[in-house]
Amino acid sequence: MLEPGQTPWSTEPESSFSTWARRFFRGLVVVVLLLAAISGIRSWIAPNKAPETVVSGQSSFPADESRAVATRYAVSYLSWDENNPDARPAQVGLDLAAGLDSRAGWNGRGKQTADVAYPGQVTADSNGLTAVVDVRVRVHTFTRLGKGWKTGPVVWERVSVPVARTAARVVASGPPTFVPDVRAALPDNMPSAGAPDDDLTAATQKDAEAFFGAYAESDNKVSAVTAPGSTIRSLNGAVRFGELKDWQVYTGNDDERRATAAVTWDGVGDTTLDQTYTLTLRRTVATDGAERWQVAAVG
Repeated sequence: MLEPGQTPWSTEPESSFSTWARRFFRGLVVVVLLLAAISGIRSWIAPNKAPETVVSGQSSFPADESRAVATRYAVSYLSWDENNPDARPAQVGLDLAAGLDSRAGWNGRGKQTADVAYPGQVTADSNGLTAVVDVRVRVHTFTRLGKGWKTGPVVWERVSVPVARTAARVVASGPPTFVPDVRAALPDNMPSAGAPDDDLTAATQKDAEAFFGAYAESDNKVSAVTAPGSTIRSLNGAVRFGELKDWQVYTGNDDERRATAAVTWDGVGDTTLDQTYTLTLRRTVATDGAERWQVAAVG
């Protein structure tokens, strides 16, 4: 039974270890909260950024820019002059990745000049960051003659240029490598022209000659001999019509036919050049009922 003035509970002295543990955990919670707050504020002010040299490979590879870079780099790479050795590294450095040797394998001797280049296929690696570009380059060669240089043969060289996509642009990632540029035969499954129509071939021979004569001269003359509704631009006097060496019309429907023509063009002086054309002929009917076949398209 409680005595008057006695509290309904009693206190027990707390051990020193309990006091220390409670204070330790309370301080640990405060430290964790402070660290979380500091790291959060830091991320607001200066969020983590990936290095600029790191590029995602998710987007498609920039093929057009790769061709432009590889073409200029190939011309720079295949041009050198021992009398002006600093010119080549300066040009190579326009496209070679920073930090790589702009001498690009040249020993500093000789002379040659590349002036025309044509880019081809861009083959991207599966990583989406690197590729190789096929480039054909025309090169003017020189050989030493006394204190000067003698012009050598003009050759075409084919190189494979390695490129890489950075955050800023496409760069050449190393020296090109020479690859063979060989002739290739036509595939065995080339589409055939069809069966020849000898009667229609003979009947349209003169019209074909008239067409190519007009085709060489002017648009007005071409429009006078082509099928109604067709628009064919002339060569506008770039060459003169020489002769129709071969003319063949092929079987087809009653309104439109395919034809081929082997034409000799006369150029400047005694120069001639043979070319083969594919044409579309269309059957036309005059107001008097006369039928004729006229050229409706070239190519």
